[in-house]
Amino acid sequence: MEEIGHWIDGKRVAGKSGRFADVMNPATGEVQAKVALASQAELDAAVASAAAAQVKWGATNPQRRARVLMKFVDLLNRDMDKLAEALSREHGKTLPDAKGDVQRGLEVVEFCIGAPQMLKGEYTDSAGPGIDMYSMRQPIGVAAGITPFNFPAMIPMWKLAPAIACGNAFILKPSERDPSVPLMLAELLQEAGLPDGVLQVVNGDKEAVDAILDNDTIGAVGFVGSTPIAAYIYERGCANGKRVQCFGGAKNHMIVMPDADMDQAADALVGAGYGAAGERCMAISVAVPVGDETADRLIEKLVPKIEKLKVGPYTAGNDVDYGPVVTAAAKANIERLVQSGIDQGAELVVDGRGFSLQGYENGFFLGPHLFDRATKDMDIYRTEIFGPVLTTVRAQTYEEALGLAMDHEYGNGTAIFTRDGDTARDFASRVNVGMVGINVPIPVPLAYHTFGGWKKSAFGDLNQHGPDAFRFYTRTKTVTARWPSGIKEGGEFSIPVME
Repeated sequence: MEEIGHWIDGKRVAGKSGRFADVMNPATGEVQAKVALASQAELDAAVASAAAAQVKWGATNPQRRARVLMKFVDLLNRDMDKLAEALSREHGKTLPDAKGDVQRGLEVVEFCIGAPQMLKGEYTDSAGPGIDMYSMRQPIGVAAGITPFNFPAMIPMWKLAPAIACGNAFILKPSERDPSVPLMLAELLQEAGLPDGVLQVVNGDKEAVDAILDNDTIGAVGFVGSTPIAAYIYERGCANGKRVQCFGGAKNHMIVMPDADMDQAADALVGAGYGAAGERCMAISVAVPVGDETADRLIEKLVPKIEKLKVGPYTAGNDVDYGPVVTAAAKANIERLVQSGIDQGAELVVDGRGFSLQGYENGFFLGPHLFDRATKDMDIYRTEIFGPVLTTVRAQTYEEALGLAMDHEYGNGTAIFTRDGDTARDFASRVNVGMVGINVPIPVPLAYHTFGGWKKSAFGDLNQHGPDAFRFYTRTKTVTARWPSGIKEGGEFSIPVME
């Protein structure tokens, strides 16, 4: 059986800890590989090597660093099919969805090619008599990213591309559930000209995560995953003096106003709720129709669309709408939450329980579920299910619908479907959620804007990609310069004032 190791100093290396985790094929339920789990000693050695490589890389001018990323983009396009196939094999998502995963990461790399512009400082001539003042953006040194299973190409690129563009070395700790694509990305970066050691990919579990958080050389850490782990990483990383950004769970609401195009709203909910089997932090998992008449019309539109969804393995190509969830444990947790919805009184309108696929009976497949008449005290509303389950909570007024999104502990994304510009504008202005869609169900910003939630969906002051990424991976140094000509003799004992 294949053993997947790490990427250290420009080559694949075997793990030394003797510990491994299973890499599953979610469609068959079979173990397809073993991935090495790094020890603290292995992680620390990778960091030491990265720190040595960073000195020369950080001194390389930004335009030359950008050229490596330019070549990397070409290679990503060249190997798109190969990357997508490897991603689907370990994650389970469909090939078109896997290509989208790679593409959205690629777009961030494209944005980072603009590093020479983004890294320019500010300059003030003659701030005082013979005095000039200017600022510089300098790399942190060594940064690290801890990334989730659900986007094994996109989120690693969201982390590593800006970090490398800024002149840092980078330690990537990807999910041990689907480790192949991050290693393939490392190979492509080496082919693009990235010096050995600037990117290290270290596979592992909590031991590797804690080693990252406790390593004194690592100056910045980014994480995407569940809220409890995000809070843990943020607190431990900050306590160790690191710059930390962590993105956690979500419960994204889509408000459907009475004047909305109901066909458009229903199509949006189906795609946003069930795509990738619901394993997206920006999935719409709560539909909030305003008024019972609106709710009845929406449910009437949704049911036949959901019942027609095709579930199957990625090898079925375009004949599949979504694939399995990632593990047997994830499937069991989703089934538990579905049962809690029934037990707590929600109406299960589309019942995906008992779904089985001939030839793939041991796979982690789930049929689509649709709940109606849920209430905000139910587990299916409060908890991030991360599966193909859409929950409908009926609101009687716009204010009640707005309040549902605002009162929930998560604040990652939200959307409103309406033809009324005043309502849409009010919603966008007032809702306390980080990313808002107006007649757009999954409002993931493009690479040149920033991605990030509010409330318990995010910890830290800066978002992912866009300009915030360059702020996160650099430190600002401000220089005040005066040359000897015309300087008066004698010391100054008061605070300098620019006259």
